Amino acid sequence: MATTARTRTRPPAGLLLAALAAPAAMGVSGPSLALPEAARELAVSPASAAWLMTAFGLGMAAGTPLLSAVAGPRRGPAGAIEAGAVLVTLGAALVLLAPGLPLAVAGRVLEAAGAAGLNVAAFQIAGRDRSGRTAGVVAIGSAAGGTVGLFAGAALAGVVGWRAALVLPLLSLLVVLPARRSAGGGTSEDRARTRTGTGTGPGPGTGTGADGRRSALPLDILRAPAFRTAAGLMLAVATVNFGLLYTAPRRVASLTGWSPVETGAVASLAALAGALLSWPLVRAAPALGARRVRAVLALGSLAAAVLAPAAPWPAVVLFASGASALVTAGAQGLLTGAATDGLPAARHGLAVGLFNLAFLIGVAAGPALAARFTDQTVQFIY
Repeated sequence: MATTARTRTRPPAGLLLAALAAPAAMGVSGPSLALPEAARELAVSPASAAWLMTAFGLGMAAGTPLLSAVAGPRRGPAGAIEAGAVLVTLGAALVLLAPGLPLAVAGRVLEAAGAAGLNVAAFQIAGRDRSGRTAGVVAIGSAAGGTVGLFAGAALAGVVGWRAALVLPLLSLLVVLPARRSAGGGTSEDRARTRTGTGTGPGPGTGTGADGRRSALPLDILRAPAFRTAAGLMLAVATVNFGLLYTAPRRVASLTGWSPVETGAVASLAALAGALLSWPLVRAAPALGARRVRAVLALGSLAAAVLAPAAPWPAVVLFASGASALVTAGAQGLLTGAATDGLPAARHGLAVGLFNLAFLIGVAAGPALAARFTDQTVQFIY
């Protein structure tokens, strides 16, 4: 009966959790088209202003294990939601009040750590649906949030100012209360693991002796071929995608002369279409097989990385951006489970946490690498 109830409530639960996770992705992409204005007001170079994007990825990478520890077996995802909401609020306040770049970057790190907690909670709650469909909805919602963030950030920067584009994760607070109610406390399964010392969170287990030491040292996970393949591919795909979030809109603007709002709107639609089209790929994955799926993801990401900076036509740049969004959303949904293949059940939680960390390293590395190797003389028409 409990399984039937979860199945019946899956669609609204998935949408609620997607709404909780999506603003975190908006926090990554939102500043992209507002960075030139931020650089001018803060009197820094465009490459220095790019730290407002990079810092968010670093904050999520650091916040994911920390907030996962808060969402341990005793408190469950509710603990991560509570802590995440507080950090998002504090970080956003610091961004809005910061007089210079260093404090604004610090605020973005805090904000990102909180967003990571909300993201962790969303996927932990979604993981109670063993079919993987709810997690797929959350992954697509997160990808959609990242694409919509391009337009939302540009629009807010034009109307309110560039700082508004940096605090889009505040939107998650609109669904914190219903998400907290859906989270409940730690499940009976989690509490049983706590008593036996076989916790599956991203931190050390609560037991002692060999089991505790084994949970604290993930060498067995890092040595697992399936994990290395999945995490390495996710890192590469994410680095390309979030690098293109920085470079592709600038490329389109330079080719067309569009304003940031116009560029953000069109780039968002292209990337959103790609994210939504990842669902057929997820559905077709069992028929394709793991090897073909990995090939599709790798080749799609490589093609996007080549076409977006080199194509002389804006339509091709937008197509590449959409393809990258499709590949990234599909990879999140398809490679998460693959990262745990061959590992004992007690190690799955930690493996998923480390896999997500690989994704977040790509979130941070993409804009940083793009800012380093992209021509910084591109000027936007405001």
